[in-house]
Amino acid sequence: MSDTFLPGSGFDTYESQDKVLVQMDGSRECAVAVRILQQQGFAVMGAVVRLCTDDPVVDAAKEAAKALGISENNIVWKYSIGEDETCYDACVDCVDQGCQIVITNSYGHQSFCLQAAEEYPDVQFVAMTGDTAKASGLDNFHNAFTGIYQARYVGGVVAGMKLQELIDEGKVEDKNKTADGKIKIGYVGAYPYAEVVSGYTAFFLGLQSIVPDVAMQVQYTNSWFNITAENEAAKALIADGCIIVSQHADSTGAPAACQEALDAGTTVYCVGYNVDMLKVAPNAALTSPTNVWEVFYEYAFRAVMNGESFDQNWCQGYEADAVTLTPLGESCAPGTQEKVDETIAAIKAGSLHVFDTSKFTVTGDNFELTNTQKCKIECDAEGHVTSAMMVDTDGDWVADSEEGIADGYYHESSYQSAPSFQIRIDGITELN
Repeated sequence: MSDTFLPGSGFDTYESQDKVLVQMDGSRECAVAVRILQQQGFAVMGAVVRLCTDDPVVDAAKEAAKALGISENNIVWKYSIGEDETCYDACVDCVDQGCQIVITNSYGHQSFCLQAAEEYPDVQFVAMTGDTAKASGLDNFHNAFTGIYQARYVGGVVAGMKLQELIDEGKVEDKNKTADGKIKIGYVGAYPYAEVVSGYTAFFLGLQSIVPDVAMQVQYTNSWFNITAENEAAKALIADGCIIVSQHADSTGAPAACQEALDAGTTVYCVGYNVDMLKVAPNAALTSPTNVWEVFYEYAFRAVMNGESFDQNWCQGYEADAVTLTPLGESCAPGTQEKVDETIAAIKAGSLHVFDTSKFTVTGDNFELTNTQKCKIECDAEGHVTSAMMVDTDGDWVADSEEGIADGYYHESSYQSAPSFQIRIDGITELN
């Protein structure tokens, strides 16, 4: 979503393309992308910026451009593009200024990006985190995502290792347990969308692979970036006894809350998202799952150079080293790195699948909610999922087509690059 950067897509010929539109956000991924583009002879033509209202974010984007030697005369700045007609207008303006590829970076931009793609077939458009490219029938409209759910699973393993250490040290108190004795885990989520559900379920399953008797509570903020809301949500989870807190939200709000609580004597640790949280939570932060967009860039640019076709839906994870964890914090349990390496190796080898249906059940209210409001599923007598649909074809927001279960696991991002896992599994409770 707003935390991602995506340049690039397919071209007919390299010679006829001399300008690109990229998003600048001050990140190392941005620097890598622009450097690759420049090395291949492209003039970096534009920038779409995911900007908050505070000046430091604006300054970071401008400093990134300055450090890369990009003249502001060659940059088309698009500030705080809304998820409305202004996105379409921005796309058209970029085309009018000579951009041959336009990238939007929020799911809500997708329909407007698609509208522009329909009107300008000679320009490539990429809707990041989108899910309609395959159905659009357009050769110049693309979606892309990483298999970040894999890294979230591994992040859960890191949390599980820490939790086991806390158990062994006798630091798990009664307040940290549910009435039936399961240890409380908290999760700060942005929205109840498949992207978030896929991520928190992967994290939960990773943690549960180390400590089975856990229960997770999910608190939504209904925003991709809201430091105050994320901080308050984490504080509420901590106050309820959650001893591990993770997140799918864009700020440092949740880790800061965990560090504050830890400093005050409450045992709680966190796993962040996308960026290293050690600066804001040096003792509470364990690690963060993150995207490695360089893999996508190099793939896309190589295809351009070779005149090859370009994936309409691109999604890669550990198999292409397109996802990873930020450095482990000093608070991680002994043996964590070795367990992380073992888990990643198993994912790469195909012997471990994140959504292995033998590892979770869907029963009672979770089955009813999933089957009537999220996706059509079937389960065996024990509650293990035997069938789950991935795509909504009739507009009722309930997936009713494209089987997602095969060989005993849910094949996330196999039909479209964006996550589609919406199954509400046992052991996880959405609080709002």
